[in-house]
Amino acid sequence: MSKQLVLPDVVCKIEKSGNRYNAWSTDGTKYTSDITSGCRKNAYKGKYLVGRFPSTNGNSGFAWRRVTDKVMRELENSSVLNSSSNEVSSNVEVPTEHAEILNFIHNSYSLKPRGLMMNELKWKYLVRSGVRGKNIMMTGPAGCGKTMAAKALVNSLDRPDFYFNLGATQDPRATLIGNVHFEKKSGTYFSESLFVKAIQTPNAVVLLDELSRAHPDAWNILMTVLDYGQRYLRLDEQDGQSTIKVADGVTFIATANIGNEYTSTRVMDKALMDRFTVVEMDVLSENEENELLTYMFPHVDSEVLGNVAKIASLTRSESKSETARVGSGISTRTTVELCGLLYDGFNLQEASEVSIYPQYDDAGGVDSERTFVKQIVQKFCDDGSSDDLFNEEEVEEATVS
Repeated sequence: MSKQLVLPDVVCKIEKSGNRYNAWSTDGTKYTSDITSGCRKNAYKGKYLVGRFPSTNGNSGFAWRRVTDKVMRELENSSVLNSSSNEVSSNVEVPTEHAEILNFIHNSYSLKPRGLMMNELKWKYLVRSGVRGKNIMMTGPAGCGKTMAAKALVNSLDRPDFYFNLGATQDPRATLIGNVHFEKKSGTYFSESLFVKAIQTPNAVVLLDELSRAHPDAWNILMTVLDYGQRYLRLDEQDGQSTIKVADGVTFIATANIGNEYTSTRVMDKALMDRFTVVEMDVLSENEENELLTYMFPHVDSEVLGNVAKIASLTRSESKSETARVGSGISTRTTVELCGLLYDGFNLQEASEVSIYPQYDDAGGVDSERTFVKQIVQKFCDDGSSDDLFNEEEVEEATVS
């Protein structure tokens, strides 16, 4: 008996836009954020389609993988390629008339990914800033979703986009302007950077990640680029000091960690800060954290997910108190990693041991930050240890606040 052929419920074609590989289904729905960048890149270079196939491990999940010729022939005889998707389409044409722009902005909340926890007002403000071509700076604590929000805006506006991690840049001039090269046959020549191409692409969205960790040389180069009255980049290496004008409609989105706790960041130049519209990401409440984790990990026990949200909330509340025993709370990025471990069969104590505790200093023995956090975690473990840390009223008061 021949094995039944498994068919995907969604088939996507990969198209390159800027330096991003976007995924479009046969009915025009955008699935870029659902498929890993490696899978999209390989499909584009291999010139094949990718499909969303049911999971083979027995759960209700799915996996994206290559659509073979055999599968395509079967799909052509089925209704999959012609069926309409139940997903909300993010293939949206941004309007130009004022009345249409107002309608687009104030009806844009449906474009926000469910996995992005951001209130409606701030999402609309973010979309409005993008539509109006503002320079946007996303701020907030580490692991709160700044880069995710910026990428969600890119997907919602459906414009060419370019990504630059300035925190990992060793040579700002090479990254933002270009390099001088030498070849024996042609001699010395100047090669422009991808950033030069990006700012010359009309209506492009340029993401400047980790701007607060960038070298001051990068800030100086960006000053004229970000200034609404100038909007140009000077290529000092070329003869005649050629200048590149920023194309119409180009939007810059930066992410930054601002605060004394971020030791590898630099104090942001006030003149640079003034060139941005600031959108501050909020730290999630316990309910919001629980909602996010439940959405991301539906197969993990709901009570355990609730405990993770409580643990994170307790550490965040403690870090803001006048007599704080920890310098910072557990980030959402950490809770997501911890719940990933829970999904893979680790218990709460084991997952905390490898994902939470190493982030806290163990100097000071029983009075250390790590010991305090361990006591919080143990309060929610099955062994019932550390009952002397909080009574029920203290736990309820901390989690409600």
